[in-house]
Amino acid sequence: MQLEIFRTLWGYTASKAQALEELLGAGFDGMEARMPLDAAERTEFAAFLRANALGYIATLFTAYDVLPVQSALPAEHLTDLDRKLGCVGELAPRFVNVLAGNDRWGMGEQVEFFGAAMALAQKHGQTCVFETHRSRSLYSPWVTLELIRQLPELRFTSDISHWIVTCERLLDDPADDLTPFIERVHHIQARVGYDQGPQVPHPGAPEYARELAFHQQHWEAIWCSQQRRGFSVSTLTPEFGADGYLHHLPFTNVPVADLWSLNQWMGRTERAHFERFSQSPHLPGAHS
Repeated sequence: MQLEIFRTLWGYTASKAQALEELLGAGFDGMEARMPLDAAERTEFAAFLRANALGYIATLFTAYDVLPVQSALPAEHLTDLDRKLGCVGELAPRFVNVLAGNDRWGMGEQVEFFGAAMALAQKHGQTCVFETHRSRSLYSPWVTLELIRQLPELRFTSDISHWIVTCERLLDDPADDLTPFIERVHHIQARVGYDQGPQVPHPGAPEYARELAFHQQHWEAIWCSQQRRGFSVSTLTPEFGADGYLHHLPFTNVPVADLWSLNQWMGRTERAHFERFSQSPHLPGAHS
């Protein structure tokens, strides 16, 4: 199994051409970004991806952005997803990462919604994976595990930093068995969170060594599962971001770190981590 690392465009304001030059220089393999909603922008982006033979992971939101419209009913989320999935094929994504639903819905609504969402993915011929994210249906590991029990065909993007904030602790207690989730993770978003926030100031800081180790153990468990499932490629996107995630100094509003530097550090570190994992003698086909 190989690891392909994608660059997020979250918080990026320069040109896509510059983003491409930077990601290739950093040894990244592709780009993860929102699908442009404007038709002309989408056409331009599709031409850019084709011209550069660039791997692309599309991100979509239901109703209608990162934070869902609170009055939107499940049917409105599904209508929005149907419309967006009808457009995303223009970009020929590797797969579609979806931030879906609302944390306020009851379990019956959640089950019905995700069953319909999977049917829409099949209708449009897209592989849709659903991201663990606060404010969304998958804000909690316990809700997600119950959904898996009722809808075992669900597949996921793991951004476990959100669950650590939700639960206010690292999920490393023996009672925290996430195995059914791990066995269904398709894609990893690699950001290190801690008990009071979704993003540590810097993942290499010694004061966050325990948090980094927990996340890496989780990612390695996913790699083990993916290898057992026959994956030839595992995808990972370092996803340190802005929007209140990046720490700033009080009064000056100066960021404590540069986002691209953080994501490059995460990419290099996980590339090396994956190499060590690949050489582990217990893995099928690994070199001794």
